[in-house]
Amino acid sequence: MIEIIPVSDKNLFKEFLAFPFKLYARYPLWVTPLLKDIRAQFSPRNPFFKHGEVASFIAKSDGDTVGRITAIYNSAHINFWEEQAGFFGFFECIDNLAVASALIEEAKQWLRKKGMVLLRGPMNFSTNEECGLLIDGYDSPPMIMMPYNPSYYHRLFEGCGLRKAKDLFAYTIDVPETLPEKILRVGKIAQRHNIKVRHIDIKSFRQEVNVFKNIYNSAWQRNWGFVPMTEEEIEYVSRKLKPIIIPELALIAECKGEPVGFVLVLPDFNYVLKKVGGRLFPFGIFKALWYSGKTKDLRIMLLGIKEGYRKQGIDALFTIEGFKAIKRMGYKRVEFSWVLEDNTPVQRLIEVIGGKLYKTYRIYETEI
Repeated sequence: MIEIIPVSDKNLFKEFLAFPFKLYARYPLWVTPLLKDIRAQFSPRNPFFKHGEVASFIAKSDGDTVGRITAIYNSAHINFWEEQAGFFGFFECIDNLAVASALIEEAKQWLRKKGMVLLRGPMNFSTNEECGLLIDGYDSPPMIMMPYNPSYYHRLFEGCGLRKAKDLFAYTIDVPETLPEKILRVGKIAQRHNIKVRHIDIKSFRQEVNVFKNIYNSAWQRNWGFVPMTEEEIEYVSRKLKPIIIPELALIAECKGEPVGFVLVLPDFNYVLKKVGGRLFPFGIFKALWYSGKTKDLRIMLLGIKEGYRKQGIDALFTIEGFKAIKRMGYKRVEFSWVLEDNTPVQRLIEVIGGKLYKTYRIYETEI
């Protein structure tokens, strides 16, 4: 017997949070999330809930928790794309198709009552956060804000009737001694177009966040799966990331003083999370401070250029300026993720630098 139980109180939410720790006990590459961050994400104080609703469920069998899922209604997506699509996320499950099917069906039913005709995921809660199912590249740990899951999940999803909607690529790049001549040559083209690149001023962080706001919803709006972020959401995310942002690796491109592009490269904080086991307090904070300077890996998390300023060498100029800082700080490896499977211009740039595709994530969908 499989029982699906709505997460309706604190005790059930604790079970919801605890289940992955049990499931991944034999997966050494899984990175323990910070529990306080997960709690904050589900808190009403998260500005997502001004335009979104979620319903979480756990699956039980013989008294044991054997799976979990969250159904997500996001009016920002519905209004932007004019598409009656709902989402699911925070999916975890034992290797049992009946359990997976019961969870997916529960999410469908909840979203069907809200008028949705399509189920898509996994997303936690949207493409602005952690999303995608790892389907290739299980032999290395995930970097910051990238998922990891057992290899049998894709079999469960397909058994539930879910099909591919879009693949997301992650590339790995060993930091080279020098950049290819082609990158340097294209960077000079950008300079001839009066493009300049500067790093953010952390002392004027709020003003720099405003610059990012100006770029984000313009530069990314034509991307598949894009969901516009409200000012409150951008400020919420920026406050969360501020402690780990390295100013020299958060770059803004300007044309005659107007911000036209943005790139954010973050140190792989997952290295720290592995050491603190999901808790910063009471003693994990000291470990975090110690290990935060030990990681040699980075993730290029965001790169966006306003329409009208593309194909002018700005991406090459970002690469040149970022490379200088990365070399100076002694980082050894960079992940570029995620990249849409059909974003060939960015893929070509990564390949020119020496990047290799090493992980693939998949977004699935099905009719409700």
